Amino acid sequence: MDLFEYQARDLFEKHGVPVLAAAVATTADEAEAAATKIGGKVVVKAQVKVGGRGKAGGVKVAENPKDAREKAAAILGMDIKGHEVRIVMIAAAAPIEAEYYLAILLDRSNRTFLVMASVSGGMDIEEVAHTAPEKLAKIPVSAVDGISVAKAKEIIAAANFPSDVADQVADVLLKLWEVFQSEDATLVEVNPLVKTKDGKVIALDGKITLDDNAEFRQPDHEALVDHAATNALEAAAKAKNLNYVKLDGEVGIIGNGAGLVMSTLDVVAYAGTKHGGVRPANFLDIGGGASAQIMADGLSIILGDKDVKSVFVNVFGGITACDAVADGIVQALQLLGDKATKPIVVRLDGNNVKEGRAILAKAAHPLIEQADTMDGAADRAAELAAK
Repeated sequence: MDLFEYQARDLFEKHGVPVLAAAVATTADEAEAAATKIGGKVVVKAQVKVGGRGKAGGVKVAENPKDAREKAAAILGMDIKGHEVRIVMIAAAAPIEAEYYLAILLDRSNRTFLVMASVSGGMDIEEVAHTAPEKLAKIPVSAVDGISVAKAKEIIAAANFPSDVADQVADVLLKLWEVFQSEDATLVEVNPLVKTKDGKVIALDGKITLDDNAEFRQPDHEALVDHAATNALEAAAKAKNLNYVKLDGEVGIIGNGAGLVMSTLDVVAYAGTKHGGVRPANFLDIGGGASAQIMADGLSIILGDKDVKSVFVNVFGGITACDAVADGIVQALQLLGDKATKPIVVRLDGNNVKEGRAILAKAAHPLIEQADTMDGAADRAAELAAK
């Protein structure tokens, strides 16, 4: 889960990372009141989960509360790369002398954590990495050892931070590690981390991505969810404990196992090129226990998607045999009744496949077609969706 900047700022403050006074506003009146409370010059910042806000006009300096009101009115309702601005953050302005960059992230390819640090902050870090790679230090961090004081100093030295801010930046890095670890984050980024004219180091902008897999031990994170932007189908699937992601396509996908489902997406996308560019409508992994209720829940979610024109059920029988899956499909359609209206292509393989196919054949449900191969099933599902 990606956080808004103001949410990242609040978590920074919670863990002692130095930040400036700030407040959020959803109206111009609230923005004026927040600027009055903060006092002095402020920055009005659009809160969207996408980069490039400044270039799009979503970040503006306001000289006084009245100016903050006008700037907020102009920013609220803006469309920034497809994201509507519903919230602005009013933050105290800082007299910036230098801008730096710090980030801690999960390095999946190397199965470790990684710290990236640079004295060239305030711009796209990708640009720094491309044009001046010597200015970007990349230091692996052991998940066992973490970031100690000595490790923090090693990282800061590797990034060539000036001696007058090195200790402060090292302290910030230690606190960012605390945020990363205690909040179960996969990314904690500060860009820019600034040195002000009075010599203080402050996190001026922050980005945090939280690991959804850790939500069972992070009950406070529920309050950070942006329900207004959550897809209704994804929310309904989450309530039923289904692993579902909405996509922009026409063929609904159900499979057992994330790897199989991902392969199914590729096969359907390829088959769809022959049928007018039909694409997968979702990712839905029902896991190993494809009971009737789980299958019914999955089908109800997919059939509730107005974009879906056909459904492809692709199951490889393993621990849960194909006959049990077939029973689940038949019972699921009985449970759904008139709610099931779209053609369903089923491909079964693996444990007890003959028995499973026989169950579906005997049921002779008018919506169900069987296919022997994954490629054949994908092609048929794409063809039905195109019709």
